[in-house]
Amino acid sequence: MITVIIAEDHQALIDGIKLSLEMETDITVIGEANDGEELIQIVKNKRPQVVITDIRMPKCDGICATIAIKDAFPEIKVIAFSMFDQQEAVQQMKKAGASGYIMKNSPLKKVIQAIRAVANNETFFDDSIIVSKDQSSKEIILLSTREKEILRLIGEGKTSHEIADVLFISKSTVDTHRKNILKKMNLYGKTDLIRFAVERKYDF
Repeated sequence: MITVIIAEDHQALIDGIKLSLEMETDITVIGEANDGEELIQIVKNKRPQVVITDIRMPKCDGICATIAIKDAFPEIKVIAFSMFDQQEAVQQMKKAGASGYIMKNSPLKKVIQAIRAVANNETFFDDSIIVSKDQSSKEIILLSTREKEILRLIGEGKTSHEIADVLFISKSTVDTHRKNILKKMNLYGKTDLIRFAVERKYDF
């Protein structure tokens, strides 16, 4: 029997996965968590074979939780369960020790396939998110240190005025950097820039 713990801050998603897994004779859910700290604690207490975890959760995100779990229990397999298909997020989870990465909009049968695969010491990465291994590094290396700082602050929801205050530079300098980022990253305006910054906040 493959024992599983699910971590997700939306209880409805946990309930949906559990309901689907109830039909499987070789898989059983032995615990659930709504944030990263709770996940780490329940893993310590119950020692599952497989953990399915969202990346962005309260208190401790899925990346930090995966690092902690794999450090303490390297035999436990971790599957990332995310709505983000960006290569940066995939690489962060792989680096943390995840054996699989599946999208939240995937069929539940894919979740079941992933559980069985990693429990059998295989990897399982959703076909839709597989891209070249060095795409992320090539993309981010184009940005200067200052541009990365500004991009991070944009990802935190700060305005140009607020970024200027944080970095002790003028708003016009911030605006210039924003334009440079748009050009380098092939983006097309404020909305694209904000989305890009939010999606890549774990990579810089």
